[in-house]
Amino acid sequence: MKISTGEKAFYKINNIVLFIISLSCLLPLIYIIATSFSSGAAIESGKVFLWPVDFTPAAYKVLIVSTDLFKYFKNSIVVTVVGTALSMIFTILCAYPLSKRKLFARRKVTFLIVFTMLFSGGLIPTYLLVKSLGLMNSYWSIWLTTLISPYNMLIMKSFFENISEELEEAARIDGCSEWRILLQMYLPLSKAVIATLCLFYGVAYWNSFLKVLMYISDSKGYTLPVLIQQMVFQLEQIKLGTNSDIGAISGSGDVISESVKSAGVVVLILPMLAVYPFLQKYFVKGVMLGSVKG
Repeated sequence: MKISTGEKAFYKINNIVLFIISLSCLLPLIYIIATSFSSGAAIESGKVFLWPVDFTPAAYKVLIVSTDLFKYFKNSIVVTVVGTALSMIFTILCAYPLSKRKLFARRKVTFLIVFTMLFSGGLIPTYLLVKSLGLMNSYWSIWLTTLISPYNMLIMKSFFENISEELEEAARIDGCSEWRILLQMYLPLSKAVIATLCLFYGVAYWNSFLKVLMYISDSKGYTLPVLIQQMVFQLEQIKLGTNSDIGAISGSGDVISESVKSAGVVVLILPMLAVYPFLQKYFVKGVMLGSVKG
């Protein structure tokens, strides 16, 4: 089909706008990475923009030596992996029966779940509930309070509803139970949406900050976001004592608090950046599947 002049102009303008939006998202990330690898003198003089000046990894050395970075990193991995697995299991178990049109009170239950997207119990009641259940200083306080995302559940439910009923009827004729239909028919057909929701849950758990700060009082259980927050707060209040204190750790006197904070941010976002390319091909497909009927 021939594209009109107006359509060509629209596509060009659209591409330009999208390119500008992409740059607005990408440039801050590039700047943070460049700052983390630049010398203190270059940062203070404003020479750093999109490329490290006087390249040095000293800020990362300060971050590793002055904090128990690997312990916090391990805690974040535990929270993310276990939390994502639990959330996916219960999201699937919730979405599957609600996708069945014959389920009793299906619409009422769905409404109650959607209702929680608009109104919640509140921060203080949730905290008191977690405390009364004895979940303080336990990762279960994080996993149970964010176990199912209503939005993610609705995506999964919508996808299940679009799976052909004829396939399910054929499976029942062959004697398949509900569990077998779910595990051997629905889940293999749902790889794209499962990968997408794993990414959603994974990012949410990896960036968990407020819940860890509220429910985990033992510093041994802190995750990377809390470590970065504490480090930033400390550097803002006392600037790690003096720049010479930072230099004593890094072996270089040309490291400032700004580069150390940037290094912490890079360490925090690097795992998600590494995982995303492997799930990107499922991302758009997984979200859009189930959004169109028929």
